Amino acid sequence: MKELTIPISDEAIRELKVGEPVALTGIMLTGRDAVHKWMIDTFIKKNRAPEGDDAEVYTAIKPILAGGVIYHCGPVVSGLNTGDYKFVAAGPTTSIREEPYQGDVMHHFNIKGVIGKGGMGTKTLQACQEVPGVYFHAVGGAASLIAQSVQKVLGVYKLDFGVPEAIWVLDVKNFPVVVTMDARGNSLHAEIEGKSRQVLDNLLAKA
Repeated sequence: MKELTIPISDEAIRELKVGEPVALTGIMLTGRDAVHKWMIDTFIKKNRAPEGDDAEVYTAIKPILAGGVIYHCGPVVSGLNTGDYKFVAAGPTTSIREEPYQGDVMHHFNIKGVIGKGGMGTKTLQACQEVPGVYFHAVGGAASLIAQSVQKVLGVYKLDFGVPEAIWVLDVKNFPVVVTMDARGNSLHAEIEGKSRQVLDNLLAKA
């Protein structure tokens, strides 16, 4: 398993290949639907003016995301009443929901890694080649095990979005993932889909 420290360099990203297991160590952020839409509307396409703590949060997360990693995760978190946060479960959520946003977000923040499950589409794959970046697949159904990689919750932003949708700042060690979309334009998800479609077509032709 290749060990990578966040922030990740362009050179390290370009060396990664689909199918390669990686252990990530460093600081990463979580972000799902509400966060990606907020990023796009407020700071990338600027469909709305910043309000409340928007500008403050943007200033705080931008340096973390530069060369960094965003994790599609809706965690289960303890300590909400005391502020002594701890991740109880940290499984990946389905990434394709962020496909309309992800490429633009990667470009804007210079994000090198996107973690989730299920893979993403052509727009994100193109961004992986251009930024450059990669898509890391985390194992679904292993939420408690993955949570053990979270050494500490360093903070949280946009908690008003709700616990699953907030931006959680995590210090992780040996966070286990597999590269399934790389900076060379390869997508394990697209490859498997193509092979599956061929098998289905062959079965239908024999029916």
